[in-house]
This record gives sequence, C-alpha cells and structure tokens, in this order.
Amino acid sequence: MCGVTGVFAPGRDAARLAFFALYALQHRGQESAGIAAADGTALRSHKAMGLLGAIFDEVILADLSGHIAIGHTRYSTSGSSIVVNAQPLLERSDLGDFAFAHNGNLTNTEELRERLSPSTVLEASSDSEVLAKLLVEDSGSLIDRIAHLLTVARGAYSVVLCTSNALYAFRDPWGVRPLALGELEDGGWIVASESCALGTVGARFVREIEPGEILRIGAEGIESRQAALSGHEHALCMFEYIYFARPDSEFDGRSVYMARYAMGRALAKEHPVEADVVIAVPDSAVPAGIGYAAESGLPYIEGLIKNRYIGRTFISPDQQMRSRGVQLKFNPLIENLRGQRVIVVDDSIVRGTTTPRIVSLLRDAGAREVHLRISSPPIRHPCYLGVDMATYDELIAANLNAEEIRRHTGADSLGYLSLEALIEATGRKREEMCLGCLTGAYPSVPVHAVS
Repeated sequence: MCGVTGVFAPGRDAARLAFFALYALQHRGQESAGIAAADGTALRSHKAMGLLGAIFDEVILADLSGHIAIGHTRYSTSGSSIVVNAQPLLERSDLGDFAFAHNGNLTNTEELRERLSPSTVLEASSDSEVLAKLLVEDSGSLIDRIAHLLTVARGAYSVVLCTSNALYAFRDPWGVRPLALGELEDGGWIVASESCALGTVGARFVREIEPGEILRIGAEGIESRQAALSGHEHALCMFEYIYFARPDSEFDGRSVYMARYAMGRALAKEHPVEADVVIAVPDSAVPAGIGYAAESGLPYIEGLIKNRYIGRTFISPDQQMRSRGVQLKFNPLIENLRGQRVIVVDDSIVRGTTTPRIVSLLRDAGAREVHLRISSPPIRHPCYLGVDMATYDELIAANLNAEEIRRHTGADSLGYLSLEALIEATGRKREEMCLGCLTGAYPSVPVHAVS
C-alpha cells in the first residue's frame, strides 16, 4: 500500500518537493519514510522509522540538495517493519548508483531470488530489494533492464527510481497500484502514487502512467516506452476506491470521492431501512455515508469524532486501554445519537474485530437501533498483491454468512453493497479491476493462493 513519489525539477529543491508530496501520501504508510536526492553527480539519502514530520527537518532536507529526488512512505506486507527495510534503497551497478522505491507486493519473489547470483547479499527482507538487485545484475541500458524486469516480475509494483541525472518511473503490466504524472508550474515533472499529491506541490495532473509503461525523465525531456506484453489484463486494485486512496484523488478522470458517493447511493437503493439518521465511520466511509443519506432522504449527521492524532505508534496502550479499543480512536457525539435509529455506513468489514465495538459504542451513547451498511461486498479472500488483508481463517466473511456476521456485530440489520453496484460506481469495466479479495479471481495468482 506504500506511497511513492519522484521529482525532476531543474533549478529547484527536489527533496523539499518530494517531502510535501509524501505528506499528501502519508495515509498510504506510517511505518517509515525516506527521501533520496541527486544533483547530477552524486546521490544522498535519509530514511528512518516513523512519520515524516518526525524524520525530516530543515537541516536534513538542506543536506539532500539536488534537482532530482524520490521518496517513499512505507506500509509493510513483505519484509518486517524495521529500518533496514525502509526505502528508498540505494544500489550500486555498472551503470552507476541508483535509488529505488517500490509500492506493491510480488507473487513470485522466491522465483526471482533464484535468478540472482549466488554471491548476491540481500541486506533487507523485502521483495523490493529483490527487484532492485535484478536491475543491478542485468545488462544493457537501465530502460532495457526495467523492460526485462517487467517480463519476469509478477504481482503489483509501481516504482520510482533515480540515478545521479535522471528520474525513472514504471508500473507493473496489470497496473494494480496507481501512479500519476504531473507537470510543475515552473518546469519539471513529478510522479506520485495518487493525484492528490500533485496539487500539494502546485503541479498539474497530466495523466496516469500506463500499466507496463516505463518513463525516463532527464535534461532531454520525457521518454516513454511501453514494455508490457500484449494481452495483459489491466487490474487496478478495487480497494483503492473502497478505502486506500484519498477522496480528492482521481483515477481515469473520476474522483474517488464521487465513486464512494455513488457507492453510498447504490447501497441505499439496495438496502433501505426505516431509521432517523445516517452517520459514517470516519474518514474513508464519509462520502458513502453522505451518498446514502442523499438517496434515502434521511439527514446525514456526525455520530463519531475521529482522533486523527492516534495512528500507528511506538507507545502501546496497556491491556485495559486495549480492551477499550475503539474509544482510543473514536468518540461518540451523544447528543446526536441518543434515542435515534441510526444507520452507520462503513467501507468494509475485514476481520470483524472493530465493527462490534463500534456498534457497542453507539448503543452505549444511546442509539436506539444500529443498522450497519457496508459500501463494499463481503471480503472473503486474502490479498497477495500488497494489502495486509488477513488470512482465510481471519476473514470473517470467509467463515460466516451475512446473518451470522450481523449477530456477531450486534447490529439490528446488516447490508453489503453488491459487486455489480460497486463496479458501476467506479465507472470502470469489471475486467479493468483486481477483485481478488471479493471474488477470489486474481490477475496474477501465486501458487499458494489457489488452495
């Protein structure tokens, strides 16, 4: 799920631009972050565990001088959450040094490891380093090496890479993870995981980088090469629309906000219920909640206030606080809930551990009825392409039907959005999406995924 960005900005402080672009992508990863910068002759980098604001300051950014930079904010799926796995990775090759940052997850990492020289030393435990080492050990130009990588690496990977004098960006042939291209106001270019990061640094959205496309940006301008094999299906992750992406990002010209709003309207049509008010679980479900209210004619109100300063932290709550769980993150607005029949819209139910606590929190605040409405279909399958989605044993919808889940959560009723309505809300074709966690059909199936 990580966030990546790359900047080529002659005459400007690229690392600073990358820093603010990463701030817009902080929601995609909070475990570690890093920036590598180049000035035409040398590469320098800084990375550490934690959030951006705790890692970088003026002194560190000043040391990352240069007009080229790449950045990464990490959410781990392959490789443990330790500093050696933080990115960007720095590599040395016969073509010179380069920095490498990856968003996604491979499905054939072991097969790719076997392609490496027996003398290759892997310092990290992530699949990202395997990708980088394959580029180091290949032959030909860097674009040729990347093109070859696209033919052997299976899974999800949106990558930014910089040498001392150029910026590269490429996307896997399925396009599972997003990657956008923007043009800076006073010349130069930026790529980022989501379009919302472009506006943060004053860039104009140009287009999405195509699945299987390689971009090289240097002093000569932009060079594009389509390296994907013909016949590859495109498969943007549906969870970008459901949960991951910021609502002010867009894919294929449709904003994530409007897609989620349409999901909420469709949910109200498919699962109406007599109630007094509609609320949403902040933040990702808010557009769907507003859409549900608009379609149902019921008032949309705030019922839960999210503490946005509680996220991943090195300070663990004690057992008594852990048992209160949701109260650490949400506070109910009792005056809005007391005596009300409440429809609560959420984006998904994964393990089924948080939802019962939310229902209990609303009842304790005085809600007379609690009706759960979920703006996605049941999640019945794990993800092998970069999302920590849990195993079959952990996924509640893989083991219980809707009525059993309703009883587990303690809700008065439960309704899931249909798959057909979800796809229609995105404005995309079914064959253009990865729906693996919903249907079990993956664009790139690892051996262990079929059991």
